[in-house]
Amino acid sequence: MQLSHNEENNFSLTRFESMLKTNDVLFFDSNEFENIIHHYLEIGKINLAKKAVKLGLSQHPTSTNLKLLKVEILVFEDKLELADSLLNEVQVLEASNEEVYIQKAQILSKRDQHEKAIQVLKMALEVTEEEAEIYSMIGMEYLFMEDFKNAKLNFMKCLETDEEDYSALYNVMYCFDFLDEKEKAIEYLNSYLNKNPYCEVAWHQLGKQYFDLKEYKKAYTAFDFAIISDELFIGAYMEKGKVLEKMERYAEAIENYEITLQLDDPTSFAYLRIGKCYDKLGIQKSALKYYRKTVHEDPLLDKGWIAITDYYFKNKNYKKALYYINKAINIDEENVLYWKRYAKINTRLEFYLEAEQGFKKTLDLGNYELDTWLKRCDTLIILEEFDTAIKNLKQAVEFYPDSPEIEYRLSGLYFKINKSEEAYEHLINGLELDSEFIIIIEELFPEIFSRKSVQKLIKSYQKASD
Repeated sequence: MQLSHNEENNFSLTRFESMLKTNDVLFFDSNEFENIIHHYLEIGKINLAKKAVKLGLSQHPTSTNLKLLKVEILVFEDKLELADSLLNEVQVLEASNEEVYIQKAQILSKRDQHEKAIQVLKMALEVTEEEAEIYSMIGMEYLFMEDFKNAKLNFMKCLETDEEDYSALYNVMYCFDFLDEKEKAIEYLNSYLNKNPYCEVAWHQLGKQYFDLKEYKKAYTAFDFAIISDELFIGAYMEKGKVLEKMERYAEAIENYEITLQLDDPTSFAYLRIGKCYDKLGIQKSALKYYRKTVHEDPLLDKGWIAITDYYFKNKNYKKALYYINKAINIDEENVLYWKRYAKINTRLEFYLEAEQGFKKTLDLGNYELDTWLKRCDTLIILEEFDTAIKNLKQAVEFYPDSPEIEYRLSGLYFKINKSEEAYEHLINGLELDSEFIIIIEELFPEIFSRKSVQKLIKSYQKASD
């Protein structure tokens, strides 16, 4: 009975692994060794591949293909000198073997000699029957050099040779995106689709280009064609859902997201988007249900915790909002977005000490928005921590040197600690920058605003500006 190719490979593998266990030495022809080695390389069992190469070369010392597989393993292990030396031996025997050029290019690439690698790969084009693979490798070398124009041209050549090389298509689109050539990308995809009208990948990529350009109707059509081409294409349903959200067709968006849940394991992203859609539709119980599913599915997804916190905050259930943001912080205490909400919620609850800690943590994590500095200052004023509030604003001035909002607060604070000279100096600075912001002192320091000397100074500036 004649065995199929797969059965022969399985039989060879079984014999080889049995031999390793028993220490018996069995004979395999060179093709069997090649298949065994390829199998182990594909599944990442490098040590077994190395054993097969060693035994294979002991039985077939003149086999070029086995030597080239040894070179491939040496390159993988960064033993480039040994790989280069062995490759030179092989090249003397088989100068027209494309694999020699491929491995030479790999060695040069690992040495960051990408231009030389490209030249070697161009030599491989002269002897290969698999031009698509070589063009793809040349494209990757240009990517390493951040030459996106030439990378794009070579990936295009790859697709001209093999229209079904979708990894090359993705790389072409990556180059278009990096070069910010969206219109050219659309033109290219339409040309490609004229030859391959049922290519779901191309339709999907076309939809993403239209989406980025906010041409939602065209994006919707493209994703629809991607689904027609492959009704199991999860990514197309997901992107179509995003388009429908932009078109404010939330019920239809939910339908598309739910299809992705049926086709594969549920994702936190799909749950989150469904929750957002229900929120937009005003169906709050369903929105909350899916927000909870989101954080259950992926506790590390900050957008899930933010969604459920914002849901309760919007509904003025500040205690529940605080409960969920505390859970989020326990999972990731370095997340700035969590601390901003923590501070905001505690402010609403009038837990000013905790709110101040939240604003400080937000700043410590590098969120230097003016609003954060100001809110921390206002909280410190409530806590009567005037010196700390001044230090806070002095730091803020380094980032916002011409902010009337900072100047008026500093003026009020210096009045509070009885440093009149500094207080008037900052008051004058504030008035010169924008006299309308004087309302800050009126609201935060009403007793200072009502002082005759302050009122006199304000009126003098208002007269000057009239």
